[in-house]
Amino acid sequence: MGMGNTHKSSSWDAEDSLTAQPVAQSLDPTDWTDFREQAHAMLDDVISHIASVRENLVWQPQPQENRDAFRKSLPRAPRELDVVLGDVREKIMPYATGNLHPLFMGWVHGAGTPVGMVAEMVAAGLNMNCGGRDHVGIDVEKQIVGWMREALSYPETANGLFVTGSSMANFLAVTIAKTEKLGVGSRSEGLGAAGQKLVAYTSAEAHGCIAQAMQLSGIGSANLRQVAVDASGRMMMSHLQMMIAADRAAGLLPFLVVGTAGTVNTGAVDPLDAIADIAARENLWFHVDGAIGALAVLSDELRPKFAGIEKSQSVALDFHKWGQVPYDAGFLLVRDGAAQKRTIAQPAAYLQRADRGLAAGETWPCDLGPDLSRGFRALKTWMTIETLGTEKIGQSIAGSCANARHLAARLAAHQFFEIKAPVALNIVCFGIRGKGSDFVRELVLDLQEEGLAAPSWTTIDGQLVVRCALVNHRTTEADLDAFVDMLIRYVENKAG
Repeated sequence: MGMGNTHKSSSWDAEDSLTAQPVAQSLDPTDWTDFREQAHAMLDDVISHIASVRENLVWQPQPQENRDAFRKSLPRAPRELDVVLGDVREKIMPYATGNLHPLFMGWVHGAGTPVGMVAEMVAAGLNMNCGGRDHVGIDVEKQIVGWMREALSYPETANGLFVTGSSMANFLAVTIAKTEKLGVGSRSEGLGAAGQKLVAYTSAEAHGCIAQAMQLSGIGSANLRQVAVDASGRMMMSHLQMMIAADRAAGLLPFLVVGTAGTVNTGAVDPLDAIADIAARENLWFHVDGAIGALAVLSDELRPKFAGIEKSQSVALDFHKWGQVPYDAGFLLVRDGAAQKRTIAQPAAYLQRADRGLAAGETWPCDLGPDLSRGFRALKTWMTIETLGTEKIGQSIAGSCANARHLAARLAAHQFFEIKAPVALNIVCFGIRGKGSDFVRELVLDLQEEGLAAPSWTTIDGQLVVRCALVNHRTTEADLDAFVDMLIRYVENKAG
């Protein structure tokens, strides 16, 4: 019996239910054989694109005529699939972000894997809505929740949810923390239920999405305290304690502290263990933004850097970064799954549950996050972890950090360059001796537009510096040596 031939006859089946032919409105191919051939050819082309990525430019700007191709009027008539796929090959594939390439280093983007690509194809074919109901997609997502509980040493009471990315996960965490502090009644009554102004705390190096979460939750980013960091870019506990004390004395209501496990500028990891102790003592929700670094707990070598993450109330992370799962695959894990449900679940007649059938199940993903319509993000994560194993993924993550140390050492050994921040994990920030911000900006843009490499820049101590985030599992020391040679030639040419 072929896959999908699982129909069981029933006495109440309509007489012609199994013999009805597709009606004219069907959008399926009229020639499945031809469609299969074209789909297979497209799959082969994408596999070849990935396999040969080193031979291609890292990135290239689109010519105007290519942009114009995506400014047409709404199409009313169909086009042949082979023509559309031709556009994909000629107008889309050559102008992608470039994060598959080993010298894409500008932003913390994962490089994906061929396994994840296959998973996306399967998920699209099955087209499951993973907002709820009783089907295998929900169980696959629960499996990932269980794995993350184990990886982060969370209790069995924890629950989790796939979201688009850590920006959404952080927003949900702020919302849950707010509701737990004010009570479930605040869901209808709003912030007025507090009687006091809520305040939260995070590192001065925290990602901007934390401030955005405060804005979107209605609390306001003016009520997010940015705690000073030390020379290593880590939140200073003495400053955190003083800020909390001052706010309490002013009649304000502290409710949340957000630690960062891998800052966006330099990769610094806040002292999570110490933050956990302060949060427990001050009765604050302790959330960790682990978008960049949390998955490093899969590495035996790196796990000690994240001591204390297991004491948090919630963790945001991105499988599409160091987990190398295709975009998008953000994730939120919450220690008290009941708190997550108290904050989100919305009773509705069309979401009633049953003890059997498709409506079975007590808690659905739509009870834990705002999306009722949700794709099958869990499949590509499950297939990636099942196929590669956490040991191999952890080794790849540790390898990225080793690459960062190698790059920093090569740069520090040359007279042209100076390292501008400690290399905590996988991010290297460096300046060009005797050159200012304009030179750094031009260097980065020239390398990008020539397709040679894709670093970025950031600002440290008021200076523009080159920033290289090493996330790609394809990057080798040889790639980085070639990059340093490229930089040397560039500076020499400009000096000449």
